[in-house]
Amino acid sequence: MSVHHEVQRLDASGNPLQPAGREAEVRVGRNGVPIILRTDRAHAAGYRTYEVYQRQRVHQSTEKIKPQQLVSSQFLADPYPWLAILRENYPCYRDWLGNSFWIARYDDVTSVFVDDANFASRPKRWIYDREDLGRDLWEELPVPTAFERAVDGHAASVAERIVAGLVGRGTADLAIEFAARYPLEIWACALDLPEADFPAFAERYLRMQRGASWQPATRLAGLEAMAQLAEYFRPVLEQRRREPGDDLISAIARLELEDGPPTAEDLVVTLLERDHETLHGGLANLWCLLLSHPEQLEHVRQDRRMVKFAWLETLRHSTPVLAARRYARHEVERFGRLLPGGALVICCAAAANRDPRVYSDPDRFSIARKDLCQREPRGQYRADGLPAGVAVGLGKPSKFPAVPEDRPRSPYAITLSAAVTASNVLLELLPHIHLAPGAEPVMRALRIGEMHACWRLQVAF
Repeated sequence: MSVHHEVQRLDASGNPLQPAGREAEVRVGRNGVPIILRTDRAHAAGYRTYEVYQRQRVHQSTEKIKPQQLVSSQFLADPYPWLAILRENYPCYRDWLGNSFWIARYDDVTSVFVDDANFASRPKRWIYDREDLGRDLWEELPVPTAFERAVDGHAASVAERIVAGLVGRGTADLAIEFAARYPLEIWACALDLPEADFPAFAERYLRMQRGASWQPATRLAGLEAMAQLAEYFRPVLEQRRREPGDDLISAIARLELEDGPPTAEDLVVTLLERDHETLHGGLANLWCLLLSHPEQLEHVRQDRRMVKFAWLETLRHSTPVLAARRYARHEVERFGRLLPGGALVICCAAAANRDPRVYSDPDRFSIARKDLCQREPRGQYRADGLPAGVAVGLGKPSKFPAVPEDRPRSPYAITLSAAVTASNVLLELLPHIHLAPGAEPVMRALRIGEMHACWRLQVAF
């Protein structure tokens, strides 16, 4: 006879506690100690839910999907079938291989993502194991203000310059030559970098961002890129301190901080901690979806107001940032489990955004969808009673008004404005754009943990 020690609660007399009105199977274990093997209710009186569900073995908790499948080549190519299994069968999936917990339902994902009392996010420099490298200055109001001003001032001209370079050619790879380049040139304008320095900056910036990952070689390359960027920005920061302009570096140079003036390392860390993937991957996925759904593209051509709706539907249907990592601040009981302090919780936005409990026909791409909030999300990603697509790369919904008077707009609003501006320029200058003959664009992630995006999008015009 196998002996179980998973759940036991005794009263003052040493007798096993039983929920009122319920039967429990009891056996005698070692040393004559009575043990409850089963109750009819998981939340029986005298028991916390984790005492019933936490006692799963590996094969019991991963019956329908194995942890290896979440890091497989099939998952990289198309994660949605696997995420549907998680969402419909596991409120909180124990990933034994990744030592983490996955949550996939819309209400669960949004509740954990905004719960700062119990869960915390960790910066990218923590992944690098270099939290002492520099300070993230984004909370200093002049910094996001300068960035908002740069995006609003340069988004249209940057898009026009990029698309104008494609017009005479007749064909292009929209994913590489438009979607990937556009955010980088926005950064170059915000930093007011010389045109000749752009290629080196772009290569180092991307290497730095990609280095915040689990792969040691990529991380070392990212650390090298950060050091190179700091060395490049050191004299630039000093020059802007003497002769300030209207750019982001000047805004940082003018800051007066209690623990000393800003350094080049602070500037690099501030760039590192900002989201890059949502605009890059979102634009690539937006045009992949529009060009693959000609009736939706025609709708956008006929009514330019629908460009905004197409962007929001893209973030719901094919968000480039699949998930966000949250860490339990302390022991938390949630979803029928006891999450230990420091537990890694994967908030899967891609699964939440296709939750049939929230969206009708969630796998269908429809820019005229009626069950999607068509403005910036608010508390727990709902506004006007409608859910909004979860875009975890952009952070939590803003607690400030949609158009604040005393501070810049949120990352959601700024990114939406940039994406809509770039897409309208593309429609203006390339009105007859279509997929190139034989092109079959697909979305995929290049590595585990990286964005899920369209990397090749051959078009003709």
